[in-house]
Amino acid sequence: MERKLILGIDDAGRGPVIGPMVLAGCLITEDTEKELKRLGVKDSKQLTKKRRAFLESHIKEKAEAFAIQVKHPPEIDGKDHFGVNLNDLEAQMAAKIINEINKAPSVAGMKIKVVIDCPSTNRAKWRDTVQTKIENLSNLVILCEHKADVNHVAVSAASVLAKEEREREMDILRKKYGDHIGSGYSSDQRTAKFLQKNIKKLEHKGIFRKSWKTWKKASHDAGQKKLF
Repeated sequence: MERKLILGIDDAGRGPVIGPMVLAGCLITEDTEKELKRLGVKDSKQLTKKRRAFLESHIKEKAEAFAIQVKHPPEIDGKDHFGVNLNDLEAQMAAKIINEINKAPSVAGMKIKVVIDCPSTNRAKWRDTVQTKIENLSNLVILCEHKADVNHVAVSAASVLAKEEREREMDILRKKYGDHIGSGYSSDQRTAKFLQKNIKKLEHKGIFRKSWKTWKKASHDAGQKKLF
């Protein structure tokens, strides 16, 4: 009897002003899906940092395959810092993950149900965009859903992998620039203060998303202070 494979895909770090956006894919069987559910795998936002780290090791151990895509601020900003379309960028990243996993010798030719946590309000259109970038669709069923990270264990597992990978990227920045860099999100007071203090000093280090309104406002405010 052929094993039923599910590939869950989810992102971490779409919104922050500091650090990368990460997309992860996690391929599991239906049996592994039940096992991960028993372990308590759920959307990473519902887990503590300690629990995420614990679950990540189990997910990687039990998954048939996993793949991760990372995009840093200069890639997100695009040419002249006008910003790229994040939905289009995520579609490219999702397709790369699907193509990579679909080429794995262990799953060659097997049917795979792909479930992606959809970033766009127009699910059908975004799914079509993803599908145009996939090299071989013959063995795939592509589903794009809102709240897939809550409703599908495979997507929850991918969300854990994505979040942990982004945290490792942020840890690299923290070691280099200090813990006061915060989470990287604009709503984090530590991040907001770090941005204001280092807007010019670290402007060319590739850690800030310069196409973000938060960065542009902080840069403008810093310029105004310099004038006076």
